[in-house]
Amino acid sequence: MSEQTINEPVSRQALNKIILPLTTPGRGKATWQIANTLIPYALLWALAIYAFKTDLPNWIGILSILVAGPFLVRIFIIFHDCCHSSYFKSNWANTLVGYLTGILSFTPFRDWGKAHIHHHATAGNLDKRGVGDIWTLTVEEYITAPKLKRITYRIFRHPLFMFGVGPSYVFLVFHRFSQKGIQHKGRLSVYITNLALLLLLLLGGATIGYKTYLAIQIPITVLAATLGVWLFYVQHQYEEVYWARNDVRDSLKAALEGSSYYKLPKIAQWFSGNIGLHHIHHLNPSIPNYNLQRCHNEIQKLQHIEPMGVRKSFKSLHIHLWDEDTKKLISFKAMNLIRKARRKKENP
Repeated sequence: MSEQTINEPVSRQALNKIILPLTTPGRGKATWQIANTLIPYALLWALAIYAFKTDLPNWIGILSILVAGPFLVRIFIIFHDCCHSSYFKSNWANTLVGYLTGILSFTPFRDWGKAHIHHHATAGNLDKRGVGDIWTLTVEEYITAPKLKRITYRIFRHPLFMFGVGPSYVFLVFHRFSQKGIQHKGRLSVYITNLALLLLLLLGGATIGYKTYLAIQIPITVLAATLGVWLFYVQHQYEEVYWARNDVRDSLKAALEGSSYYKLPKIAQWFSGNIGLHHIHHLNPSIPNYNLQRCHNEIQKLQHIEPMGVRKSFKSLHIHLWDEDTKKLISFKAMNLIRKARRKKENP
């Protein structure tokens, strides 16, 4: 992929200079995106409530939930941009909308934002894994790890855990607690989010009943969380992804080759707020999501990145370990072949 990244050598600073005009937030675009996201989301909630509380067929309520899930993904993308202070020019507007969309998506604004900024600063850095990313071991680390750690890692990386248990745990449980080492503002954002969610639960219980509220809220949140975790997974977990040790890490390669260009169908791209253009987002996180496609279209040097289609993205489910020799993510099966070859060499 590296040979196809750009036509000629170019620095990250030079690219960012070209991109600079597209980092300016547009109040009109932001406001319209909020409207075309939150209004349908609220209407789908209302339809689900009406379906479950009246004689309407239950499938109408279920369909409303299934459509509301992708809208909540879009809400999370707005939240994500607010964490980067890229959605509006105004810091207070980013903070206000960030807190509100964070409550809707069960994610504390300051706490999550700090971890995510750390993720951007350390993406593709083998020596700085562990914060805001998906647990990834190298082949050597896995082979030399204690048996219990290897078993735990295999369970964690299994698709049924990663996309079955993982999303629900992260958004419903993990985000209810502040992260280790977080400062006062981060802890406060966790408290505010948790209090707001409790108030929403009490309000829901008092108006439509706890059973109805939870029957709508939990499936929407779990569906959105699962879709979101999948998007994040394929953005940094694919065979040709870039990883390097700290002393040789190239920040431009980490952005353009350490983050995928996940080319989605237009409707999926709309719901995911263009986040499939993740390589551009990592090149400059100050570009609001509503400008990412325009950036791709207008900057010729970014049009040579090889896209990952939906079909190809499913191959990412079977690669789990970073091989520092081949510079690729490989499967457990490939790792076993490496281990057998080593044993054969050691004991001819």
